[in-house]
Amino acid sequence: MTAFIALGCVTLTEDVKVLAINASPRKYGNTYKLLKVAVRAAEESGGKVDVIHLYDYDLKPCKGCISDDEEACRPPCLMEDDAWEVLKKVRDSDAMIVATPIYWYGPPGHLKTLIDKMTVFENMAVVEGRSWVEGKVAGFIAAGGDSGEILTIAYLMVVFNSMGFLIPPWALAYYTGLGDALERQDRVLDAANVGLAVVRAVKEVRVKEWYEPHLLEKLGGGELINSVRNEADELREKTWEEREHLLRKMRSTDFRKFRQ
Repeated sequence: MTAFIALGCVTLTEDVKVLAINASPRKYGNTYKLLKVAVRAAEESGGKVDVIHLYDYDLKPCKGCISDDEEACRPPCLMEDDAWEVLKKVRDSDAMIVATPIYWYGPPGHLKTLIDKMTVFENMAVVEGRSWVEGKVAGFIAAGGDSGEILTIAYLMVVFNSMGFLIPPWALAYYTGLGDALERQDRVLDAANVGLAVVRAVKEVRVKEWYEPHLLEKLGGGELINSVRNEADELREKTWEEREHLLRKMRSTDFRKFRQ
């Protein structure tokens, strides 16, 4: 019997549905190689993986509808391109593995375009009260000939988490260099663990909703805010004399002699 567990907008069945995105135009490069390692680990862990090459899809830039009418930004993003075909795969997945090349310390424009269009899911928090991707799991792989791997992954983690995705431990892997990433066993192992981590996270998580829009009210609303403000004011009064003395000392320091 198949067990169904509500997980935000995720329906968790015995099969963990994983969308693996190769965001490199090179279908044979290090980005794809490490992604395939992660895919194999995800499959061995019980994931049902759909691998797509993002550059196979025509994605036109976001028009920024949300800036004119916040409630106009919603599925399916009415553009004459292939965006909804990819977005449906995002919607129907339990987890995503995003593998990207490094273009000037960040992801390529084509991946950024997809992320911009994923706002139609996040913005459902405004339209109907909850992001459609809340509770989904994400892991990330970055590969490039030069530096920027951590900046790229950090950017992706911040954006995906801001949309409602969960990011489990060890959900990142990277490689920089012009050689074959598969020659670096440590990087290959990291990539494999990305695939394992996202599937494990989906299986283990049992929280239906993560972001509570009425939490502030439950904590006391204005009373809580005033309490925190009063405590901070009291602490400032107790410590300001010492702080002011430090600031005066810093202002009077002759910084010129520290130039060399």
